[in-house]
Amino acid sequence: MTAEMPQVAAEFGGDPQITFPPAAAPAGLKVIEVVEGHGPVVRRGDTITVNYQGQVWGNPEPFDSSFARHDPTSFGIGIGQVIQGWDRSIPGHNVGSRLLISIPPEYGYGSRGVPQAGIGGGDTLVFVVDIIATR
Repeated sequence: MTAEMPQVAAEFGGDPQITFPPAAAPAGLKVIEVVEGHGPVVRRGDTITVNYQGQVWGNPEPFDSSFARHDPTSFGIGIGQVIQGWDRSIPGHNVGSRLLISIPPEYGYGSRGVPQAGIGGGDTLVFVVDIIATR
């Protein structure tokens, strides 16, 4: 699976640099634990704090990055407060983990996309997520 996924430079907490493979995005929701954390496990219904960077598959520029803003964000996970790709992929991982997540449109923003952010209806999204805390 890792051969079809992008590569991420930088360790937990560092500004992620994503390099995309020449192949098309993989089918389905894919998650790679780039760095394994050793803190508490994230469970559905928890409020988590993360740093993240989101890019459209193949686009070298992020459409959103809390890393760039130096402003981690908090939200409930697994309860519909964020896109399904996050709700399905983040629970079960530990605080201190860095995740690389490939999210197909059906688990992202669907056929409507988010045009103002440069996300088309058929775009696969790629996120690097550092799990900072859970409660």
